[in-house]
Amino acid sequence: MDSFIWYELMTPDVDGAKAFYAAVTGWTMSAFEGSGMPYTIVSAGTHGIGGIMALPADDAPPGWFGYIGVGDTDAMARRIAGAGGRVLREPDDIPSVGRFAVVADPGGAAFMLLTPLPRDNEPSKPDPGTPGTVGWHELYAGNGEAAAFAFYSNLFGWTTVEEMDMGEMGKYRIFAIDGAQAGGMMDKPPQVPASAWGFYINVDGIDAAIERITANGGKVSMGPHEVPGGSWIVQATDPQGIYFALVSTHR
Repeated sequence: MDSFIWYELMTPDVDGAKAFYAAVTGWTMSAFEGSGMPYTIVSAGTHGIGGIMALPADDAPPGWFGYIGVGDTDAMARRIAGAGGRVLREPDDIPSVGRFAVVADPGGAAFMLLTPLPRDNEPSKPDPGTPGTVGWHELYAGNGEAAAFAFYSNLFGWTTVEEMDMGEMGKYRIFAIDGAQAGGMMDKPPQVPASAWGFYINVDGIDAAIERITANGGKVSMGPHEVPGGSWIVQATDPQGIYFALVSTHR
């Protein structure tokens, strides 16, 4: 594992978020009954990729968060604390799902750990680029991309593919997980309020997706923009003001 395996939206308006993302990404929604609280699983076709839930009562910020799959959540949480990160929620069990923890890297970006329970008939992973799946992971590093990469590389074995010079914005580091390009890291821009992970959802055509964003109450903040390799991206906020991004191989 040691890669992102699940994505979760915590939002003040679950019904509004479900309607918006279904319209924009084509996700299907289904209720999950095993968590003890209302939880919606979002799927790309038949493949579950994440969930939507109401903001908990502990003043957690709204947003998208990623789960990194690990073999031992408790041991990894200890390693993260020892490497300068923080454990925001101690390891605990999710009935019928696995063991999880909420942590943050030394720059302040939060993410989750998950050790899934064994499953019969584990579904195969969808092909890269499949609409509705996450195609890119991007970190705005609060402690600088080089230090952030050292943290994730030491803990999870991620590797550098390329370092791109962005001038005054510093370097953009493309990283790989198990040999496959998975995302990028850069210094947190001054206008971004806090270090965070962002996730780019694959769509079939960026222009049509932009029309769906605006037609359903979202706002485009950047793009469409062509990136090295020929893909197109757009960054946006949903009707609740939560940041998300899309990526496509064509306009």
